Amino acid sequence: MQYIWQHRLWLQRDMRTVDGQVVQVIDPGRINTGSGPDFFNAKIAIDGHIWAGDVEIHVKATDWYRHGHEGDPAYDSVILHVVDRDDTVIRRSNGEPIPQLRMPCAPQFHLSYKALVSGSDRELPCSSHIRSMPSIYVTDWLSTLGYERIYRKAERITDLIDRFSGDWESACYVTIARGLGFGTNGAPFERLALSVPLSFIGKHSDSITAIEALLFGQSGLIDKPSDHYSEHLKKEYDYLAKKFGLRTPGFLNWKLSGMRPGNFPHRRIATLAAMLAGGPRMLSKLLEVKSADDAARLFAPDMTGYWTSHYNFSSPASRQPGVLGRTSVEGLVINAVVPLQFAYGQTHGDTDMTHRAVDLLMSIPAERNTIVRIFEQAGIKASDAFMSQSLIELRREYCEQRKCLYCRIGHRMLSADARRKE
Repeated sequence: MQYIWQHRLWLQRDMRTVDGQVVQVIDPGRINTGSGPDFFNAKIAIDGHIWAGDVEIHVKATDWYRHGHEGDPAYDSVILHVVDRDDTVIRRSNGEPIPQLRMPCAPQFHLSYKALVSGSDRELPCSSHIRSMPSIYVTDWLSTLGYERIYRKAERITDLIDRFSGDWESACYVTIARGLGFGTNGAPFERLALSVPLSFIGKHSDSITAIEALLFGQSGLIDKPSDHYSEHLKKEYDYLAKKFGLRTPGFLNWKLSGMRPGNFPHRRIATLAAMLAGGPRMLSKLLEVKSADDAARLFAPDMTGYWTSHYNFSSPASRQPGVLGRTSVEGLVINAVVPLQFAYGQTHGDTDMTHRAVDLLMSIPAERNTIVRIFEQAGIKASDAFMSQSLIELRREYCEQRKCLYCRIGHRMLSADARRKE
């Protein structure tokens, strides 16, 4: 009932109090999340007279007395009592009667509201309604969510810029490292990069072995060397750690179970090291990326030595490991390149850069994952990566957090059901 009042979804066109006075809602007021009446600062015209004050809502009028409002001065400011059943007259603490409006709810509305609020986070309770909605409502909402997600990722980068006192190269390095974790190991990769300052890597940019030693040593993946090369890296790391006063970030909780060899963190760390070799200057190259093909060339460094035949510190692979696949490159564009370009454009007032970042996202095919499939089954198809990111934002920030009432799709569904009289 509060939701119906707040969003003006009532059924009646001719609203009257239970004693016949005409009611016009000028402003339903601001919903109160604390103690006191349900809505503050409402403006209601009753029989032509405008009243300003609070509104209280109950299922039954007798709930006013059951909740003890008749003796509470905080409720003397109530100008209208809204109920489903008017089973009694209610009064202020001084005995003065309060105008009462009966606001019945459509039968279907309660069922839809309960489905949205109480459903499992694995469900999509609005799925049966999505297909019948005008596409303009869904498209407009997803466009808003797509930008929300880009802004959210760009904000993470600007937070890094503040942390590094304006050093974009360091922020770029941490962002790419996190991207190489591809969700599963994103957080450990970010912590690893934060634990190895880019300036330390820059001092040894002419030695791929030194860079690998720094990264693998901090990762904890060579704490117990398993072959000759990992023993060599461990010795090199012990020297560099003492030189720079490094402290390991502790247990990074690398995830390996069920992972393809090409996605092992060992392989991704080696890729990051190869990208940093020769000078850790990646920002200018990333800002120039205009397509996934550009990114593929950037994220496919030549792997030399040990990593031409290994996925991790074990026996050589049966066949030569390849570079990052197309899907992985597109993932890096979505989660690292586009946010970096957008954040850089925002910070420097370069709207061409921000527009180019969005265009880049729209030029990439939609991601294929469980979330995208859930919405496809409900009738929403992602045409590109911008739309698949929109669906991920919708699922993560609204569906899984049970914020269906704040979702435009959920609201549209409830609006239709609230006004359905049958």
